[in-house]
Amino acid sequence: MNTDHPTAEQLEIDLASGIAAFEAKHFSRAMQLLSPIAEQGQAQAQHMLAIMYQNGLGVVQSDLAAYKWMRDSAEQGYGLAQHGLGFMYLEGECIVRNGSKAAEWFHQAAEQGLQGSITTLAMMYEQGNGVEQDSAEAKRLYKLAGFDEMG
Repeated sequence: MNTDHPTAEQLEIDLASGIAAFEAKHFSRAMQLLSPIAEQGQAQAQHMLAIMYQNGLGVVQSDLAAYKWMRDSAEQGYGLAQHGLGFMYLEGECIVRNGSKAAEWFHQAAEQGLQGSITTLAMMYEQGNGVEQDSAEAKRLYKLAGFDEMG
């Protein structure tokens, strides 16, 4: 049997095993299981690799690798990665700080209903950080995120 091309079923098993290893904090094992799946374009595996590279979990910390995997996952529409990439740009972690790019990624994650992204976007509009200051839009987003009128 050709092991270069694992079956879809085998990929699912490896993904589940990789996630389990990650959650159990067996990061070296998670890296070993998830890397080939991420290379094949699986967004959740890419996101987990990004987190491990960003924090040096089971692998040498690498801003470049963390950014690459986070971006690859985010570009496939994986909401948690879109939020993560937004934070990278917002905080200048792994990549040069860029408020407008942060806002773009938080918008995409917010469209998928990620409350943290909606809230962060609301704060950005409130402060005029990376976007034109817009208190009405900030209020709308806070309300969307489930916050009642403040003050």
